[in-house]
Amino acid sequence: MKQTAFRWLGRSSVVAVAVAFASACAADAPVGPGRATVQGVTATADVTDGNRLPDLTGCEQLAAPAGSTLVLDAYGVGVQIYQWNGTSWAFVAPSATLFADAGDHGVVATHFGGPTWKSNSGGTVVGTVADRCPVDPASIPWVSLTGVADGPGIFEKVTFIQRLNTVGGNAPSTPGSLNEIVKVPYTANYLFYKAP
Repeated sequence: MKQTAFRWLGRSSVVAVAVAFASACAADAPVGPGRATVQGVTATADVTDGNRLPDLTGCEQLAAPAGSTLVLDAYGVGVQIYQWNGTSWAFVAPSATLFADAGDHGVVATHFGGPTWKSNSGGTVVGTVADRCPVDPASIPWVSLTGVADGPGIFEKVTFIQRLNTVGGNAPSTPGSLNEIVKVPYTANYLFYKAP
């Protein structure tokens, strides 16, 4: 699984992470394609430079729209909630915490039914699944979503979301009892983009 760092990007190009979150990021975080270290903080280039972060080989249909700007890359830890309806496990909702990195440092937002993400800065974004890409049969698929943002903060003007690098989260493979609820642990990277 790739480790990611929280990245906050400005309107025109690379901008360092907001000072409030800088201490949550590793100063020596790995630098990869399309990433640059700015004063010890990992940042990411505007995707309009032709660099489509992250690697979507085999799932190219999940790419952000041309000209989009990546404003947040967070690491989600939580559960996918399912209910047995008598014949199958029906998906109910996600419940997760988004962190600044894969080390569970710096809570950035919460994720719940809708699907909705609510940032610590007060804004929300509600997504609608646009496409799916099953990468690992043992894990929930990667998805892309269109988003509608409301309020200020890091989600302001977010119009596109990706859930990538998923681990776990699938519904149980065995039947349950009527109306039984299960919470299946999962992790994922969530990337949020704003339109040009």
